[in-house]
Amino acid sequence: MIRFLQPWWLLALLPVLAVAGAYVWRQLRRREYAIRFTNVELLRSLAPKGLGWRRHAAASAFLLSLAILATAMARPSVDTEEPLERATIMLAIDVSLSMEADDVAPNRLEAAQEAAKQFVGELPPTYNLGLVSFAKSANVLVPPGKDRSAVTQAIDGLVLAEATATGEAVFTSLEAIRSVPADGAQGIPPARIVLLSDGFRTAGRSVEEAAAAAQAANVPVSTIAFGTDSGQVDIGGQVQRVPVDRMALAQLAETTQGFFYEAASVTELKQVYQDMGSSIGFRTEPREVTQWYAGVALLFALCAAAMSLLWTSRLP
Repeated sequence: MIRFLQPWWLLALLPVLAVAGAYVWRQLRRREYAIRFTNVELLRSLAPKGLGWRRHAAASAFLLSLAILATAMARPSVDTEEPLERATIMLAIDVSLSMEADDVAPNRLEAAQEAAKQFVGELPPTYNLGLVSFAKSANVLVPPGKDRSAVTQAIDGLVLAEATATGEAVFTSLEAIRSVPADGAQGIPPARIVLLSDGFRTAGRSVEEAAAAAQAANVPVSTIAFGTDSGQVDIGGQVQRVPVDRMALAQLAETTQGFFYEAASVTELKQVYQDMGSSIGFRTEPREVTQWYAGVALLFALCAAAMSLLWTSRLP
């Protein structure tokens, strides 16, 4: 079905209709003059047998070419269905103050940022990817989509804050996954959560609650632990120990059937999505056919010119 992306341009048809009306009026006036000429024999001698219907063919083709060109200005299009992969991965990165510890060079946060960007670079472009940051609360920085540059820029712009809401990061990621459009497919898309943290929840819902919610949604959570047991950070002028809670992160991964890593390589991280599966939806996109309208208009204009030259030796 044809629809127009800029339908107001159809107003360009009005001048064409005005020209067509003027042509019809002119032909009717010519007939009136012919009827008033009562000396038929003299008329035949002055105006021998004419072109008949051919006199109007070139004009009609020319007017049609103008009408089609005017319609083309409204950007005609047809709706096409494009297959769209719905499989989704959410990156959740800890930005709590403990991530400033430098027991992992150059510090935990920068190490996590580097690992996240490597993961983004290796992820197949067909998958949706989103980003969540969490400290005292969790926030979706980039909703699931195909725009990798937006995710990379958001990773580079992460800012540290107080507290660690690990459970909230999982709940927020699950909500983002549910927001992926159905696009004609059934159910929520196949999904994974990759959580980068140094552990020890201090705010929000518990890790156990989050694990149960992810398990119920059939969304594995793979965790990557950053830091060592000797990590320290200066908070408000006081040096505080910030050991890594490997047990909580490992338990979260195990409960949800994800993977637990320490300093995971790119090759290892591919395990996160290699058995992910697929869910194909269909998105309706307009495809412009303006060039076809312009081509048909050109064809009618050429026909008008050819008929006029053939029958009257002049252009319309």
